[in-house]
Amino acid sequence: MNKKWSIFTASLLSATILFSPAYAAKNKVEEQADTYEMLNLFGEVMERAKVSYVEDVTDKKLIESAINGMLVSLDPHSSYLDAQSFKYMNEQTKGKFGGLGIEVTMENGLVKVVSPIDDTPAFKAGLKSGDYISHIDGEQVMGMSLNDAVDKMRGTVGSKVKLSIRRVNNKPFDVTLKREEIKIQSVKSSIKGDDVAYIRITSFSEDTDKMIEKAFNKAKKELKGNLKGIVIDVRNNPGGLLDQAVSVSDLFLDKGEIVSTRSKNAEDTVKYNAKSGDIAKGLPIVILVNDGSASASEILAGALQDHKRAVIVGEKTFGKGSVQTVIPLGKYGAMRLTTARYYTPSGRSIQATGIEPDVEVKPAKVEEIDKGINFSEAEFGNALKNDAAETEKSQNENAKDDELKKDYQLMRSVDLVKALSIYSSDGKTK
Repeated sequence: MNKKWSIFTASLLSATILFSPAYAAKNKVEEQADTYEMLNLFGEVMERAKVSYVEDVTDKKLIESAINGMLVSLDPHSSYLDAQSFKYMNEQTKGKFGGLGIEVTMENGLVKVVSPIDDTPAFKAGLKSGDYISHIDGEQVMGMSLNDAVDKMRGTVGSKVKLSIRRVNNKPFDVTLKREEIKIQSVKSSIKGDDVAYIRITSFSEDTDKMIEKAFNKAKKELKGNLKGIVIDVRNNPGGLLDQAVSVSDLFLDKGEIVSTRSKNAEDTVKYNAKSGDIAKGLPIVILVNDGSASASEILAGALQDHKRAVIVGEKTFGKGSVQTVIPLGKYGAMRLTTARYYTPSGRSIQATGIEPDVEVKPAKVEEIDKGINFSEAEFGNALKNDAAETEKSQNENAKDDELKKDYQLMRSVDLVKALSIYSSDGKTK
């Protein structure tokens, strides 16, 4: 009995192996047939909508909406860009465009603020990363595509738009913004704490790497070799061009991988590696991040964190770890398609998880405590003098930079750079 059962089982397996290619071929044919049927269904639905819809609707409107619906169903960052939207996108990457100065995505049917851009109407109005826009000029966002919502927020320079905002732990409120021509200065710099170079990156657009190198050289020249280190601020930086994220990271790395992009096909993996030469020559670096730091900002933070080249300070980042390829479609605009995920040098994917800071610092307000009346040794009338170093007291001897007083995260970052510089070879630029 057992022998017969074994022979039957072996025969069944042989039959399965023998006929599986045929089944696969049959399934493929059936799948193709299903595809043709679905395309016929699309044509039928489009024709029915055109004929029976309560208002007149054009073929162009129906087809573009269908294409966009297909792409946005894949993920929040894939979409169809009509000719006008494609033009806006090109202007933005070049650092100049019209609108409110706000980077957004779509989440739960509402427009979610990724980050406001410095010195723009959205920034001045106090919009924050994580805010949700529920209505635009009284029109409900629910049901709109992201492109439609963005188009409604754009308009003639000088005109106004009212946004209804929902913010966690706050009552819904309205804010009216005046549209401006947005000119992005992607890099700003200054000296903080007397000897620390502060470099603020608002977005990764064309020539950001060159502007950072120029800012660093300016700080080095101004401090005449007494530069203690660098704070790179990418808070509320929504990202930008991948090649610029790589180039900026490369400025401060001497070797090794910066980032890799991996698609569904393993052979399409691309690795970006640093070229020899660290412009800061090992000086301490702190990268300041928050939940509005996304995409290219996370590439920079992840690369320098994995190589132990910088200390990441602030809050967990946004977590956009996907790569979008913009594919031009001639006179019809372009399609933005998510084609890969990016990974930090250690192999981390930050998609939906973000970069965790090495030192978590939440925004806070610092106030001095009244300690009462205290005396120091120098205040006693018969105290011994210090013969070694009698120096003039500056009027601002005990005063800190005004911006540092207002910005606790930045103050902590500058202090950390100074502390790290103590343990470097000489604490000076080489």
